[in-house]
Amino acid sequence: MSDVYASSNQTFSSDVAFTPAVKAIQTRKGSRDGYAQVEQSGGWRTEIDEKLAGFLAETNSFYLATATADGQPYIQHRGGPKGFVKIIDKNTIAFADYSGNRQYITQGNLSENPKAHIFVMDYTHRRRVKIWGEARVVDDDPALTAALMPKGYKARPEQVILFRISAWDTNCPQHIPQKFDAGDVAQALAARDGRIAELEAELAALKNRSGPADRAM
Repeated sequence: MSDVYASSNQTFSSDVAFTPAVKAIQTRKGSRDGYAQVEQSGGWRTEIDEKLAGFLAETNSFYLATATADGQPYIQHRGGPKGFVKIIDKNTIAFADYSGNRQYITQGNLSENPKAHIFVMDYTHRRRVKIWGEARVVDDDPALTAALMPKGYKARPEQVILFRISAWDTNCPQHIPQKFDAGDVAQALAARDGRIAELEAELAALKNRSGPADRAM
């Protein structure tokens, strides 16, 4: 079965990652049949659905990978308040790109090689999403930049990155450590402390309503 799929000329969305070299290794190590079945079932998703839209709406951090024309890879972190990643259409996402250290490695890479990858981690729920596609920088559209800038966020937007999705997939939670966002932890602790204060106030009120004789008993 593996030999059939390895030699097939049919293309699948996952071919963006499963190159002939990758499929050959999958065949040698025994996983090709399983992934071939995924391909025959439709392969990886290529459009933004409600699941991906909800995931991106909650993210405040991801990694953007690009490469030079000769293939030298580079990964850059991008972050912002939840909702800073915007959905433009069923195949395109965008975000305001803030002024940083002014190295412009990502922009330089994209100017000669538009292929890019987004890797999003959700440590709280131990989930990850991988997104393949092509990206381009838009640095001559102030209106678009302003529209994508999160309201009230203290950063200086410099340009916009548009990312057109070729395929996306999720991973199992194996080996993902569970971590919590400091802001979410602070909010949970504040809610806990508030509830403790309410209970202490209720207890004090009950004690005040009871007479000395009751307390002595």
